[in-house]
This record gives sequence, structure tokens and C-alpha cells, in this order.
Amino acid sequence: MPMTMSRARVARRIATAAAVGGGGVGLLGVATVGVLLTEVRLARRTVGGSSDIPPCADGRYGAAFGHRSDRPPLRLGFLGDSTAAGQGVSRPRQTPGALLASGLAAVAELPVDFRNVALPGARSDDLERQVDLILADESARPDVCVIMIGANDVTHRMPFAESVRLLSAAVRRLNEAGCEVVVGTCPDMGTIEPVYQPLRWVARRLSRQLAAAQTIGVVESGGRTVSLGDLLGPEFEARPRELFGPDNYHPSAEGYATAAMAVLPTMCAALGLWPEEERPEPARREGILPVEQAAAQAASEGGTEVTASRAPWALLKHRRRRQLPDPESPDRPPVTH
Repeated sequence: MPMTMSRARVARRIATAAAVGGGGVGLLGVATVGVLLTEVRLARRTVGGSSDIPPCADGRYGAAFGHRSDRPPLRLGFLGDSTAAGQGVSRPRQTPGALLASGLAAVAELPVDFRNVALPGARSDDLERQVDLILADESARPDVCVIMIGANDVTHRMPFAESVRLLSAAVRRLNEAGCEVVVGTCPDMGTIEPVYQPLRWVARRLSRQLAAAQTIGVVESGGRTVSLGDLLGPEFEARPRELFGPDNYHPSAEGYATAAMAVLPTMCAALGLWPEEERPEPARREGILPVEQAAAQAASEGGTEVTASRAPWALLKHRRRRQLPDPESPDRPPVTH
């Protein structure tokens, strides 16, 4: 609990600095962070990192549902970095976007038109460009957008206040354009192999601090968050050969499926499609908390959703997950042009 409260205070300071245009808020000495994050980048070179172009999964999912309803297809947009792009897998159907498009189609019983503008290597300063792309066609603006960003902000030492400010601005723009927004917060950088102590501890702490600050900024800008770091972290450490891809840096198909299963309920809830009520269930350790406390707790509990309640409060939810359907084609997503 003391660690959660400390993380909540630092996350609030970062979010406040982001709101007023301030600089970064240091968690550790600048020299120490510089040395340790240089080691993170060296570790990434050691494990490889993939230079492959992620498979393109854009297209229409659940096309068969179009014959059952005269309602228009839903539109799903994806923004962010290599994780959002699906780097590390070889087939479009294995990417998180394809998995979520298929899941959304099954829940809504409607076709889903999917478009991904995420860029491998992107930091939060690329989000403005990505939002421009996703909103360029006014007749095809998404109903919901998923953003996964933050890992490169940590490894490239972007000031956290700047990172949160840029992400918050992207969420506001999408929200003002009529899009629901779900952000998968910064993943746990302490799970990358071979990253050892004390670097593993520092990378994990920085990742969680950014995730908590991202949550405050996103919720106060009209979006929802789902914490991914702790969700994948213990599983990656226990089964790295299964949940890491061939480059030992990006998730495998199973790793992406784990993340997508956590995001799907929140994405559907944002569209009013999930059966659970928008209120806390105390038996599931849910509640209405000050937003910074909800953010700090979510950063330590993977798969946790945080969404706005009456300011300055937020709803902390652990939504029930369901198995994701496989995209219809064994080799590529069902695409309709």
C-alpha cells in the first residue's frame, strides 16, 4: 500500500506537469536513469528486436454478420507503437488488432472495419501524426480507437510529463471527433530478456510510473485505460518462450491474445456492448477511488480498467473476460474492399 500511495503521488505530479506544460518529473537521478536505460537499449540489441514489417491486418471482420442486420459496420482504429502494429508475429490474424476486430464483431454481431496506423518504434510524439491519419476521412472515422504506447518513451528517456501531455492531447482529439478511446498503458519493460537486476527493478518501476501517469491523463481527457504491464509481466517471466516472439522482445501470438482478451471487455463497454454494469463490484476488488489512486493500483494489477466517474473520482473495474474468436481465415483476415 505505501508503494501504491507513493506511485499515486508521483503520477499526479507528472499528470499535473503535463497539464500545465511542465518538464519531466524525475523518479531517480538523471545520471542513474541514463545509464540504466542505455543498458535497456543494449539489452534490446542483444535479444534482437525485430526489423520485420508487421503483417497488415486492415479490412472487414465478421462480414457474415452483415447479412443479419441493416445496421452499418462498426469502425475500429488502432494507433501506437510496434505492439499496436503487431510486430513479432507473421500472420495478420495473430495481431492484436485482428483479434480485437474479430472479438468486437462477435460481441456486436456486426461487421467491423479495421484500420491500423500504428508505427513500430513510435513514441508519444508520433501520435499527432497518427491521429491526423485516422481522422482524415470524415466519412470513415472510427467508432472506437485503441492506443498502445509508452515502451519507447521509457527506453528513449522522453520526459514523462511530455509523454502524458502528448497522449492526453491525442485522446481529446479523438474524443472530440466522436471516437471512444481505450488506451493500453505502458507495458512492463522489466520482463525483457536478458534484463537483470537492478536494471529489471528500475525498468519495471519506470514502466509502472508512466502507466499510472498515462491513466490519469487519459481518464481526465475522456478515455479509458487497461493496464497491460503486470498482466503480461509475470506470465512472460514464467513462460518467456511461449509469450515472447522469435525476437525475445515483442509478444508472441499467445502474448498478443492475452493482451487482447484484457482490452476487449473495456472496448466493448465503451460502446455500450458489454453486459456488466458500469458500477463497482466490491467482491471483485472494484471501487470508486480518487483517479490517482485508481491509476496507481491499476499499474500494479494487470488487466484492470480505469474510467472516469464524477471528478475527481474514477471507477476501477476487473471485467470478466471471454475467449476471443479466431479470425475467419486461417492465413489472413477476412478483407472486403
